[in-house]
Amino acid sequence: MKLYRFITGIDDSEFCHRVTQALNKGWDLSGPPTMAYDATRGATICGQAVTKEAKGQYSPEIKLGEY
Repeated sequence: MKLYRFITGIDDSEFCHRVTQALNKGWDLSGPPTMAYDATRGATICGQAVTKEAKGQYSPEIKLGEY
C-alpha cells in the first residue's frame, strides 16, 4: 500500500526535524514544500507532503506517524 502524510508546522527547526525524521524512517518527499503566513499567530506555516510504500492493506485506523 502507499501511505501519504502532510506534515505541517511553524517554520522553525522543529518542523525541519519532523520532516528529517520522516525521511529517515523511509518516507519520500512528494512535491515541493508549501508556506503560508498566519497573521493570527504572526508566524509562517510550512507544509510538506511525504509518501511511503508499506506492506499490508490500508485501514483508516493506521497511525501514519508510526510507520
